[in-house]
Amino acid sequence: MRITYNLKLEQTQKLIMTPELQQAINLLQLSSLELQDFLQEELLNNPVLEIEETGAEAEDADKKEGEPPEAASDRDSIDWDQYFRDQDIEPLPRFNQSNAEETPSFDSYLSRDPSLQEYLLMQLGLCRLSVTQKRIGEFLIGNIDHNGYLNGSVAEFASLLGVEERDVTEVLSVIHKFDPSGVGARDLRECLLLQLAERTTVHPLAEVIIRRHLPDVAENRFKKIASELGVEPAEVQAAVDFIRILDPKPGRLVGGASDVRYIVPDVVVEKVADDYVVLVNELSVPRLTINAYYRSILGREGESVTSSFIKSKLDSALWLLRSIEQRRLTLYRVTETIVRMQRGFLDGGIKLLKPMTLRHVAEELGVHESTVSRATANKFVQTPRGIYPLKFFFASGVEDQSGEAISSASVKSHLRELIDSENVYRPLSDQKLAELLRLRGIVVSRRTVAKYREEMAIPPSSKRKRH
Repeated sequence: MRITYNLKLEQTQKLIMTPELQQAINLLQLSSLELQDFLQEELLNNPVLEIEETGAEAEDADKKEGEPPEAASDRDSIDWDQYFRDQDIEPLPRFNQSNAEETPSFDSYLSRDPSLQEYLLMQLGLCRLSVTQKRIGEFLIGNIDHNGYLNGSVAEFASLLGVEERDVTEVLSVIHKFDPSGVGARDLRECLLLQLAERTTVHPLAEVIIRRHLPDVAENRFKKIASELGVEPAEVQAAVDFIRILDPKPGRLVGGASDVRYIVPDVVVEKVADDYVVLVNELSVPRLTINAYYRSILGREGESVTSSFIKSKLDSALWLLRSIEQRRLTLYRVTETIVRMQRGFLDGGIKLLKPMTLRHVAEELGVHESTVSRATANKFVQTPRGIYPLKFFFASGVEDQSGEAISSASVKSHLRELIDSENVYRPLSDQKLAELLRLRGIVVSRRTVAKYREEMAIPPSSKRKRH
């Protein structure tokens, strides 16, 4: 076959995503805090953009800066209203800044809590130990994880430090007396025994059960423990109840406040009379506008390199403002649709939560499912029922006896209610739970009950039984 070169002209249609369209899509899936960081970066990169000033700040800025008459006339010669008008986007209700607290709370000024290692090192510094012992103590504390357990063996530590094993054991015994009780243990058994040693009143069977029967306690085999110890199962139950008040992870008591993450809702739903109002929360997002100085330059320069540069930056800023407003509109419409479809949940609680998919909302709004998915990604809504991720409202479900759909969250709520009210000495089996749910009009199989129970971290009936 002969290979030749030729020119051919053909016309094709392709879908190309411009950088502006990609930016609009990325903005849609950003949360409020992520959008704030993005806008701060844009303010640094685009000199045409500036933060809109309101109230007294705007008045002071006008008095300080002023504006030359010729600049004002040049600016007036441009039809900015036509240039900035976007008729496809309607104004939406905003979350008023005056509704929020103007004065930060006291928690805003608190420093972080000390970590577990810092807390233990502070206690080590108060002990009367030699320089070598403190060096060993610092090394041991550095090998304690966030749960309070020591990772490694005494022999290994002694070899790394070049000291005797008894020296490491002596220092470790000192750390075992530190607060929180049980810190520095090498396993669960040692952790619980250390906490028992700090208590004045201890159940007589607690120590022997911890030393010899912890696996049986985990499997709820109380009759086996009672048979080996020669006591009644009720006594074993009382001892296990005492053991369960001990903390298996004492390290969590210190430094936990530093892991707190605060949720800033992207949308607020408030009940007004008998209706629910959706407000897009933009307290943390700066309001952007176009700098008036660059507008005046654009009017004076005419066709020049400076004018071309400003026009390019102005086009970029305008697209950004339109994308932000489009994001607000999409988020508002999606949330409004969710509120309308989940009105039963807002009125009556989680038992009335309906199963809903992205397709249901997309068909209601006339958009693609990916748009709804991006609009609800990483975003939270504050409702009279609490703060929930927007993804929470998209849940699968089952049908009741009348053929109406019931969400899995609603089924779990009924399941939790039945288990909380059961006889602890004769807990309900999965089959019995399925029968009781059927009496409430919820038709599910035993396997479905077991699946939902495991998702809620509820043990089976054999492990819930008390003696």
